[in-house]
Amino acid sequence: MGWVVMSERELKRVEVLAQVDDGRLSVDNAANMLALTRRQIFRLLKLYRQDGASAIRHKARGKPPNNRIHKAKRDYALSLIKDNYPDFGPTLAAEMLAEHHGFKVSRETVRKWMQEDGLWLSRKQRRTFHQPRLRRECFGELIQIDGSEHRWFEDRGDPCTLLVFIDDATSTLMELRFVKSESTFSYFEALERYLTTHGRPVAFYSDKHTVFRVPKPSEHMTGMTQFGRALAELQIEILCANTSQAKGRVERANRTLQDRLVKELRIAGISDMKAANAFLPGFMERYNDRLAKPAARPDNLHRALNAAPDRLAEIFCLRNKRYVSKDLTLKYDHKRIRLEVNDLTRGLVGKYADTYEFPDGRIQVRHNGVALPCTIFDPHQQRVTHAAITDNKHLSAVLAHIKAEQDKVAASAEVRPESARNGYQKNGRRNNGWNTLADRKRNAASKASQGCDN
Repeated sequence: MGWVVMSERELKRVEVLAQVDDGRLSVDNAANMLALTRRQIFRLLKLYRQDGASAIRHKARGKPPNNRIHKAKRDYALSLIKDNYPDFGPTLAAEMLAEHHGFKVSRETVRKWMQEDGLWLSRKQRRTFHQPRLRRECFGELIQIDGSEHRWFEDRGDPCTLLVFIDDATSTLMELRFVKSESTFSYFEALERYLTTHGRPVAFYSDKHTVFRVPKPSEHMTGMTQFGRALAELQIEILCANTSQAKGRVERANRTLQDRLVKELRIAGISDMKAANAFLPGFMERYNDRLAKPAARPDNLHRALNAAPDRLAEIFCLRNKRYVSKDLTLKYDHKRIRLEVNDLTRGLVGKYADTYEFPDGRIQVRHNGVALPCTIFDPHQQRVTHAAITDNKHLSAVLAHIKAEQDKVAASAEVRPESARNGYQKNGRRNNGWNTLADRKRNAASKASQGCDN
């Protein structure tokens, strides 16, 4: 006799029925133990006595289910999917089969068929694993930078952005700065503080924010941004990560800061960016003492800055090229800049000049490094009053005369009916009072009195 596969539930039934058959257990107790009725116990006991323990085994075990779809239908559905919907997912493929081919089957069944046939990968099979990147060996070799927008002051203040500079080799916080938002000037300010404190690192590692990378380079816009141009002048390389996992060091630091820094700011009672920026140096020192790691090699790859403050101001500004028109004007940021006429500016007609916008709002126009005298006109800020018009152009009397003429025309304008505008003209017939209601009453009364006299 071969082996009989039985479930745990069936084995328990066989054990209880064997005790009942031997007289060691009553039918009532067996019914209570198996959660069955007495009638069911007697029925199972009869089968047990006739065929043994194998009779308790479920008869459908090992047999195909009655609702199983035939293999031919499965092959037909898969052939339709391969021919017409090879790149469809199981849900959409099931909908297309039902809508266009009249083959109705559940999406989970289609998913199972497609997985078995290799047409679809499960979520587990599609999972990708990121290879962990080892730390750089030396301090200052790679600095990861990122901006973390968060409610740093909770409900005590408005949300703002924290610029984070962290060393890849040691996880040391190099620079923290609260700003209103991620912009080129805010990163310039944080970068200047970093360079004056630590020097120039080998490279910066960032995401694909528009401050660091042009999303769609074109003929007029290369892949270098203002921030990238400044780093190139400082001989610092910038790298852009394809995924957030690639710069996991700074991403993990952001999570820690959003937990620790928020609570320490709450304890200190700080609710504005100015006080928070003054609080950050002490926080960075405590953070680095607890969480920073030693580098694999003791070398410090930071280089000296060797740049004067005036040179840094020229580096940390927005530079653009603008076309000089025939009247020696150029447009920049909705402003019109007029160059003064001299021997140098006369030769710039039809050429491009360099515009320098500094963080304090100053705008300079330069050509070959030489600053050009100019006047900036902003139409949005210029306001001309009525008094200025009267004094310079003497238009008050003219405007008063025009308004008076407009009032006369408005008062004398004839309102014509729609019929007149369509060409209708009256025929000139007038009542002249001969057929009014009063005259008709008088004529009727006189006729009645004449009839009575006769």
